[in-house]
Amino acid sequence: MKVVIAIDSLKGSLTSIQAGEAIKKGIQRVDKEANIVIKPLADGGEGTVDALVDGMGGTMEFIKVSGPAGKKVLAKYGIIKETKTAIMEMSQAAGITQVTEEERNPLYTTTYGVGEMIYDAIGKGCRRFIMGIGGSATNDGGVGMLQALGFDFLDKDGNQIKHGAIGLKDLTKIEDKNVIQELKECEFHIACDVTNPLCGEQGCSAIFGPQKGATEEMVERMDQWLTHYAEIASTQGFEKADKEQAGTGAAGGLGFAFLTFTNARLQSGIDLILNETKLEEEIKDADIVITGEGCLDHQTAMGKAPIGVAHLAKKYGKLVLGFSGAVTKGATACNEEGIDAYFPIVRSAVSLEDAMKKKAAEENMTDTVEQVFRLVNMLK
Repeated sequence: MKVVIAIDSLKGSLTSIQAGEAIKKGIQRVDKEANIVIKPLADGGEGTVDALVDGMGGTMEFIKVSGPAGKKVLAKYGIIKETKTAIMEMSQAAGITQVTEEERNPLYTTTYGVGEMIYDAIGKGCRRFIMGIGGSATNDGGVGMLQALGFDFLDKDGNQIKHGAIGLKDLTKIEDKNVIQELKECEFHIACDVTNPLCGEQGCSAIFGPQKGATEEMVERMDQWLTHYAEIASTQGFEKADKEQAGTGAAGGLGFAFLTFTNARLQSGIDLILNETKLEEEIKDADIVITGEGCLDHQTAMGKAPIGVAHLAKKYGKLVLGFSGAVTKGATACNEEGIDAYFPIVRSAVSLEDAMKKKAAEENMTDTVEQVFRLVNMLK
């Protein structure tokens, strides 16, 4: 029997790989001869770096960069040396959780640190990037990131514009003569589930600006500045500039920066991760596929990572089992999306704090999986 495991992390409790190992242990209590394959799972958001580095034998790098509010922050990213791939989360350098309530002001927050991370990885030999861009504190159109890579965004006097969206109001010229040479050798695979354009009623300023601290007046001004920025890019030789393209509004316009100024492709986060881990190749000849996450609910069924696994498994007619720390009534929607049966692992009345302890979660996962596979073994 071949079982393929691709389970998302149980946040605050088990990583993707730790959960997978606990499941493996439960299966082996019943069938010691089972062929068990564990693949990391994430959706391109928080936890993606940890999952892929852990599951693909990578190394973790730590670097001090400029945070969104200008203060230095310690950012981490992963490297898979065999493929010269860097795995990054934009939020490590420009995330909204890195600014206080008082600092939330997209006029001044910057993506400069994201560029510093990329620059560091290029210096360490990486030419391929997997980048999650959710959870930004910024609305600078990705200009900060590009400045860190050598692009010049100049005002009428030939000086670099200020960091943050505020700088865009003075932009008159964009030059790439000082861009680091290695950038043209790089390819960027961007995990992006946002389809908003750069500007307009559905643009990044209007839709995401308020949660980053923008007032109505700021939203209007930033939208005008981003429109101006896109027009300058388009008329000054950057032919890929298209402010209407889906996803250009992601992360305060960071999607636009990647698509316009680098060799980049925006993809659904889960599709990107499933492709990167080559999960489909393992599923083709599997007997059972196992997935899950911390809590299965109606939101899971709306396209989160476990459903991506389930859809892939159903492409080949596989039995799909789900395991999670908890389930809600809305989780029944997961059955309609390809998870044939799901099982919560908490086995007694305990506090949430106790249930989330690593040792308890591992034991609960292993014990629950064992009982499910005893039934599977009887039905074979």
